[in-house]
Amino acid sequence: MAAPYRPKPSGPRPGGPRPNRSFQNQKKDENELNINGQITAPQVRLVGENIPEQGVYPLAKALALADELGLDLVEISAKADPPVCKILDYQKYLYQQRKKAKEMKSNSAKIVIKEIRFGPNTDEHDFQFKLKHAEGFLKEGSKVKATIFFRGRSIQFAEQGEKQLLRFAVELEECGRAESMPALEGKRMTMMIAPLKKK
Repeated sequence: MAAPYRPKPSGPRPGGPRPNRSFQNQKKDENELNINGQITAPQVRLVGENIPEQGVYPLAKALALADELGLDLVEISAKADPPVCKILDYQKYLYQQRKKAKEMKSNSAKIVIKEIRFGPNTDEHDFQFKLKHAEGFLKEGSKVKATIFFRGRSIQFAEQGEKQLLRFAVELEECGRAESMPALEGKRMTMMIAPLKKK
């Protein structure tokens, strides 16, 4: 025989009110900051301008203050004793951090390297032609990698190639500076020239 239907009792939920979802454990974001229920220290140091008084609070009191403001309790310095926390809108904080990181990335100049190649016996006309190209690259903010290739027995002209690279750097002194002396690697000799910083 089936049991008679009994309606669920009304009134307070057994075990107390439903916990605020903002205080439940939440998955950490890429910044690895503990928030709300992730904070385990028994007491925290609250800082910021939106609290009655800065100082050390029991964790439960700090969570209650955040709840009253409709914000999150965020642990900004977990290694401090006690941990330092702020009450703020965590999603807004994450948005601002991502925006700031994006701006910094876009503002950071990307290093572009342009290579100028020639042989150890390059004639004056070709040398000046390549020099003009290198000057243009440096003025636009790119680095110039000057490379001399030694084919076959031309490796015997390594000393001549080194002098040519040094002259190349000297000719470009008004718009660039050599980052190092010419270096021989196998059958090629290279020297990197960086643009001068704009004043």
